[in-house]
Amino acid sequence: MKELFRNRLALSGAVIILVLMVMAIAAPFVATHDPTSINIKNALVSPCREHLFGTDMLGRDIFSRIVYAARIALSIGFVAVGIAALIGVFFGSIAGYYGGRLDSIIMRFADIMLCFPAFFLILSVIAIVGPNIFNIMIVIGLTSWMGIARLIRAEILSLKTRDFVSASKALGAGSRFIIMRHLIPNGIAPVLVSFVFGVAGAILTEAGLSFLGLGVQPPNPSWGNIIMEGKAVLGVGWWVILFPGLAILITVLAFNLLGEGLRDALNPRLKR
Repeated sequence: MKELFRNRLALSGAVIILVLMVMAIAAPFVATHDPTSINIKNALVSPCREHLFGTDMLGRDIFSRIVYAARIALSIGFVAVGIAALIGVFFGSIAGYYGGRLDSIIMRFADIMLCFPAFFLILSVIAIVGPNIFNIMIVIGLTSWMGIARLIRAEILSLKTRDFVSASKALGAGSRFIIMRHLIPNGIAPVLVSFVFGVAGAILTEAGLSFLGLGVQPPNPSWGNIIMEGKAVLGVGWWVILFPGLAILITVLAFNLLGEGLRDALNPRLKR
């Protein structure tokens, strides 16, 4: 924690993420208007005191839609990467600890999954199962576990030869106890870093899917579908695209800064 607090960029990223989470949780109090309320009379109002980020072509308040969309973006990011982390840690720890044929099968399957372009694989699956929030979370999670599995496997391959593991075996500890009590807790640091970076990637993926019409469906607001709807009026309503684009940029940048700081703090060998 001391190393992390010394890193001003990582700390600024953490503050931005905290502010976004508070805004998402308190969206009914932060948003100044109903994000789905249509008022054609207020269509394409430029940013002003009443509408901080202006309105879209249907008169909906952009600021309110961005705040509510933050809920969806953060939820999909954390849940999808949480699913990926659970799957990756499970398969990676088993492959690293037992080795042999089981390790080869799991890692070759991971290699096969990595051969497919992730975004196009997600697009294909979403087109089959249907676009909704829960399907997006599950599909992103099921297609993003391979990197985490490789990380935890590498850590466990190194840790399982340490003296504390040999001592635990000598005391009669079973494989499950050793993996859960000793190996995963001691090898979880790179997984935490990968988790933070993964949330940023999941948010970008969700925005891309929503922009293509295969993500969060209207009238539910998403940063991606706000941009998709705004491209039709780009010439007269630049603010419709600008502010959700900035929301994506700032959020992804914040997670990347925090991830870099965590990587430096958890691995002293990377210090410059």
